[in-house]
Amino acid sequence: MTEARAVQRSLRQSARKVRLVADLIRGRPVNEAFSLLKFSKKGAAGPVRKVLLSAVANARVKAERATERLDEDQLYVKSATVDEGATLKRFQPAAMGRATPLKKRTSHITILVATKER
Repeated sequence: MTEARAVQRSLRQSARKVRLVADLIRGRPVNEAFSLLKFSKKGAAGPVRKVLLSAVANARVKAERATERLDEDQLYVKSATVDEGATLKRFQPAAMGRATPLKKRTSHITILVATKER
């Protein structure tokens, strides 16, 4: 059973927004996941798609190194997790000389792909 993962760290988008997209593809075949991400209107679909593409490429390389045959149509998204990253704290000018805090959130995407057992 071939298993590979890909990680993107410090994506400048909140984890809550990215999780909505990750929930769409979890447990689905890779081809179906790509089509869902391609036609999704969410902004996080682009970065998640790139991480999924990287995970598939990692599975291909891992299979080549082990001299195994990999059928990419048999791959599915075993897990897709989105964790919170570091929060950038900034300040924005406000009325009467004050400053209001801004929290620019980041997230870490981890996607694990595996082959289905027959």
